[in-house]
Amino acid sequence: MPDILDQARDQVLGKGIGLDEAGVLAVLRLPDERLSAALQLAHEVRMRWCGPEVEVEGIVSLKTGGCPEDCHFCSQSGLFTSPVRSVWLDIPALVEAARQTAATGATEFCIVAAVRGPDERLMKQMREGVAAIRAEVEIQVAASLGMLTQAQVDELVEMGVHRYNHNLETCRSYFPNVVTTHSWEERWETLKMVRASGMEVCCGGILGLGETVEQRAEFAAQLAELDPHEVPLNFLNPRPGTPLGDRPVVEGRDALRAIAAFRLAMPRTILRYAGGREITLGDLGTRDGLLGGINAVIVGNYLTTLGRPAEADLALLDELKMPVKALSATL
Repeated sequence: MPDILDQARDQVLGKGIGLDEAGVLAVLRLPDERLSAALQLAHEVRMRWCGPEVEVEGIVSLKTGGCPEDCHFCSQSGLFTSPVRSVWLDIPALVEAARQTAATGATEFCIVAAVRGPDERLMKQMREGVAAIRAEVEIQVAASLGMLTQAQVDELVEMGVHRYNHNLETCRSYFPNVVTTHSWEERWETLKMVRASGMEVCCGGILGLGETVEQRAEFAAQLAELDPHEVPLNFLNPRPGTPLGDRPVVEGRDALRAIAAFRLAMPRTILRYAGGREITLGDLGTRDGLLGGINAVIVGNYLTTLGRPAEADLALLDELKMPVKALSATL
């Protein structure tokens, strides 16, 4: 059998064809002494098929906490004893958050709500919020509001939301161990409607939920089948009071192996650093990931956990001579 990195060099770097599930698994199983070579190849793939630009995004929660779903990693579930409680953000605060995000150089501002799916109150808040942001701030607006109906998809398109985030979280075979109040298939249906609408699809998940390395490869293959525009890679940051609150943090080397493997599965996708990288990778690992396939970052804080200061990420990108992606002309 050919060496997996030799195969990837020919297939992924040379032809732009991502690795299949078996190939991803082979990368995830590479020994530590071959990790640098895998990251180097993933970086070459990113540079060839995506270019040097890095997309910078900020996120804000429109509705925090009180969610009726039981996602076992999430402190926003109203079913657990975690300290997060339900809070709504008003429109002026939303616009100010967008303005502060744009001031960092970010081109993307994602509005997130902790819900199963949006009700009419939330859709009204979105209509008013998106209109206010578009009137005052030069930034693209994305949304993450849970599972949607076709009418809600159409309404978001009409508002000017250009990208929709809905994470599958983990592979299909492991999903019932993480969420019981809705199915993986329900999430997949929302993603299919979003893709058909013309909105960009943002879909990723969390590594370190207790999945096996084989299930990690399964997840990468399922994401590749969906072919999302963007894949946010989170690493579990165990939250007190949640069912996964005592899980160990992903080993830094395993996180970097996953970054390389997901890049080799999806050569043209925006692969974004998301939650948990600070505790999993630290400063040095963050640099390694940016030189190993990552080409987008969330700057500042996440929804319920602290991130790195935006200035630290932007200084690192400058040091690595990675230009921040310019704001799209299609605002």
